[in-house]
Amino acid sequence: MLYIGVDLGGTGIKVGVVNEKGEILSKGSTPTRKERPYQEVIADIAGLCRRMVKQAGVRMEDIASIGVGVPGICNSKTGVIPFCTNLGWHEVPFVAEMRRHIDLPVHVDNDATVAGFAESIAGVSAGTESSVFITLGTGVGGGIVIHGRPYSGAHGVGSEIGHMIIAMDGEPCTCGNYGCFERYASATAIIREAKKAVAEHPESQIMVRCGGNPEKINAKIVIDCAKEGDPTAKQVFDFYIKGLAHGIISIINVLDPEVIVLGGGVSMAGDFLLDAVRRAVEPLVFYKTMPHAAIELARLGADAGIIGAALLGK
Repeated sequence: MLYIGVDLGGTGIKVGVVNEKGEILSKGSTPTRKERPYQEVIADIAGLCRRMVKQAGVRMEDIASIGVGVPGICNSKTGVIPFCTNLGWHEVPFVAEMRRHIDLPVHVDNDATVAGFAESIAGVSAGTESSVFITLGTGVGGGIVIHGRPYSGAHGVGSEIGHMIIAMDGEPCTCGNYGCFERYASATAIIREAKKAVAEHPESQIMVRCGGNPEKINAKIVIDCAKEGDPTAKQVFDFYIKGLAHGIISIINVLDPEVIVLGGGVSMAGDFLLDAVRRAVEPLVFYKTMPHAAIELARLGADAGIIGAALLGK
């Protein structure tokens, strides 16, 4: 059986035809142009789905269902998207609108949730029953898989890992609270702390790499400088790892998953990041003599959204 997966973002729409093993047979993309009415965006999604089916050399009759990963809150029972900041959507009847164009079952879920689901089927956590996927990007997203199925909670707002509060009265968050996990474990957190650090240590290699302009600092610059032994960058990186480790240990203590998967832009630091996180988590483990979640890097990269969304139909 074949499935269509849609990765819907604020900038672009990606669509692929996927088989039961999570292999992509065809894929393509188109700009979202989110300033338009949602009806026009959904019509474009449907049109791209048809083109990808044709490109795969199959018929729409061969497709079991369409799955969509959305950067917001989804009600998988009603097919309504109550809230999606990136697209400016509120109470959008996504499934009903999509089925006006293509008469197939349509499933929707959060984009980080479906990416984590993809890793559990065709990626680093394949073969496990429980895993937690953490996206380390501008913010922090999460995808929870329990008993082989994506978990989004009773009201569709579960797996908002980035908004666990890990520091009472901590850094202000865009959600309105203080001390959220993403304020310490995102690329944004690295940039914020680096700007503070170079104000006190302008001799840092970070300033050299950004041409003397702190506004040009990004997470990669900081991590690269830390790899090379720059003391200021190392200080920023160590603080980042401490925040990431504290969030991870909370996930371990609450859910006890088999695997925690790190994805997103910051995870491109590879083993330098992974080794540091593992070292930081180990002394925080509650049950010292018991096994705990393995911590691994995501494998599927940019295709995870398509694969995970498609396989919601399974």
